[in-house]
Amino acid sequence: MITDIEDYFTLGCGRCARFATPDCSTRLWASGLADLRRICRDAGLTETVKWGHPCYMHAGRNIALIGALRGDFRLNFFNAALMQDPERVMERQGPNTQHPDCLRFTDSATPYAMEPTIRAYLAEAMGYAEAGVLPVKTATDIDLPPELIEAIDMDPDLAEAFHRLTPGRQRSYVILLSGAKTTATRLNRIEKARPRILAGKGAQER
Repeated sequence: MITDIEDYFTLGCGRCARFATPDCSTRLWASGLADLRRICRDAGLTETVKWGHPCYMHAGRNIALIGALRGDFRLNFFNAALMQDPERVMERQGPNTQHPDCLRFTDSATPYAMEPTIRAYLAEAMGYAEAGVLPVKTATDIDLPPELIEAIDMDPDLAEAFHRLTPGRQRSYVILLSGAKTTATRLNRIEKARPRILAGKGAQER
């Protein structure tokens, strides 16, 4: 995966064989992604790279992440349960997503046309970060590490595969991540575990 933000907008995320080719999804939506980047930076967000994607932060919290797929590109919001979505434009990324958490675009011109709305939604999310407001946790059988929750929220394929796992296999990944002392190590373990999760396997299965 990339670690330099400029690489995303010129080469791609580095997570598949289409990286640095004209067929990369980031090339399909280049102008729309550039507009999203501009809007996020103009809003005063700090630009970083996480999970191979542009991630925008404020007050020490992740606010939004840019992603590009074959059929669309998106601005994904963290802590989406807090978002009011007054214009009803947010969508769920997948069938297992609890709350509408992304703005999905199928035309590169749309972010420019929706700029006032995008700015308003970013400002709302930034306000929650400044106030330290977090969504109310819902009861679950398994307490997932925050890094795994964020990875699932930002990766629809991973989310669907993880939720299909048996409770025992899900717990195996919680145990795997609980043994890591730093966020960086946990993120690295999640990335390495992704193929096993997609294959329906537990952390110790090969």
